[in-house]
Amino acid sequence: MSRYLDFKKAQCKDCYKCLRECPVKAIDVKEHQAKIIDDRCILCGRCTHVCPQNAKKVHSDRDRVAALLQAGDCVASVAPSFISSFGVEDFSVFKLALGKLGFRDAEETAVGAKVVVGEYRKLLESGKYPNLITSSCPAVNRMIQLYYPKALPFLAPVDSPMLAHAKILKQTHPGQKIVFIGPCIAKKQEADESGLVDGALTFEDLKEMFAEKGVHLDEIVNVRFAEGGESNRARFFPISRGIIKSFDKMPEGYEYVAVDGVKRCADVLGGIDKIKGVFLEINACEYACVNGPCSLTPEGGALSANAAIRRYVAKDLAAPSSKPLPSYEGIDFHRAYPRMRPGSFIVTERDIREILAKTGKMKPEDELNCGACGYNTCREKAWAVANGYADIDICLPYMRERAESMSYEIIHNSPNGIVVADNDLKIIDANRKAGELFGFETEEVIGKPMIDVMDPTEFLLAVESDKSRTMQFEIAKTGKHVDMTVLPLKGHKVVFGVLKDITASVDYNEKLDAMRIETLETTDAVIKKQMRVAQEIASLLGETTAETKVALLKLKGVLSGKDEGRE
Repeated sequence: MSRYLDFKKAQCKDCYKCLRECPVKAIDVKEHQAKIIDDRCILCGRCTHVCPQNAKKVHSDRDRVAALLQAGDCVASVAPSFISSFGVEDFSVFKLALGKLGFRDAEETAVGAKVVVGEYRKLLESGKYPNLITSSCPAVNRMIQLYYPKALPFLAPVDSPMLAHAKILKQTHPGQKIVFIGPCIAKKQEADESGLVDGALTFEDLKEMFAEKGVHLDEIVNVRFAEGGESNRARFFPISRGIIKSFDKMPEGYEYVAVDGVKRCADVLGGIDKIKGVFLEINACEYACVNGPCSLTPEGGALSANAAIRRYVAKDLAAPSSKPLPSYEGIDFHRAYPRMRPGSFIVTERDIREILAKTGKMKPEDELNCGACGYNTCREKAWAVANGYADIDICLPYMRERAESMSYEIIHNSPNGIVVADNDLKIIDANRKAGELFGFETEEVIGKPMIDVMDPTEFLLAVESDKSRTMQFEIAKTGKHVDMTVLPLKGHKVVFGVLKDITASVDYNEKLDAMRIETLETTDAVIKKQMRVAQEIASLLGETTAETKVALLKLKGVLSGKDEGRE
């Protein structure tokens, strides 16, 4: 899991929109869940803007900052885009609000931005740079370090305004902890890696903290503090061309160009070695920092935010200056940006071909490069699969083709007859078994009204009632007996029937019934015959018994000296 950014598992819907929009493909889609690839991510936050489920999960420093505030001696460095996100007119209001949270002091990060502009001027005037790229956006800096090594020689070796201001605060507020507050996710990583900033809050974090503490900005009286310095043009920093507008006078010999949005940044950085004499103000966010991933978008969006910054700076520049800002002698604002390498490995052409083959792409014309998976080309997606960044089955045309092929095979090789019709009862599909049962050729009935082929009554009743129906009947044309279940699919506006051939069981039952009747008749005849025999035997036995009795009585009389027959 990323230390700074992730997606809520329950809300990731397998749409790949974040992957399509990610300029460096730093998203791992495995088991239908998007995850951030830490060593590839530049934390531009683009994925959080485009997610249709709002599944972003920015890891918060709120607990860490709460502990710092509890301990006391904590100072805030506030990004100048606070004006547009919180809708305040002056920093004094914001400073009082932060004091209610427990901050001992607060300053605008624009103090550091002014120093950074001075450092840029020195580099431009030195004549050592054919082109100069601003280093104020940590997402762009990391993008260059990871993916555009040709642009590294042109990246200004200067601290970002946050780090420059942190160094100043270390000098002016010794012993105090420093918390940066802004609209940026990338600042969290920059703060952690710098060792200068003790915590980084987003504007979203701060809004929640204000709500929990019951701090309402619109209830705070606007009290202007004596800043003790001159007007600061570097408050322009959070808007597009803001860095350029922060120069009192721009050194000659350069074309001053502002580029915002990661895609446009990538286009420029890819061809940086082909141009000369350009000062590039680069911001990862479209419309620059006022449209940061964790900004609080005002009504009217980025254009309204831009106008709010311009009004704020215009008001500041119109105020009389008191004295110049300190020069901060002894503070080194230099910073190196070394080459960085993502953790992916080189994939061979053989690996690419093998992975493509697994999704049915045997030759170049099979590579549709549709981008549905989130990758720009099929080869790029194969590279991601080889690196373990993606499942092979996220190729939607392949999965659809496989599903359709599987469905076709299941339908047309089913031992049961299947007939599919639309709600107008026109036949969409029918398999061979259905043709055998009804006596038609499958190819000939597709698109025909069902009534031309079979009785559509049950299908019509199923559509009208939106309920399944089951019945048994004999097909007159073929003499087949079927058990048919008709099921409507309302969402797809189709109805289909599944027909089971029960002819054999019906024939068997008829034979069994005939056998039962024949057996009953035979049994009845046997019973009658046996009854006649029994009666004849009984009659014969009755006569024989009477004669025997007479003879025995006579014998008894002789033996006893009596004539029994005479008694």
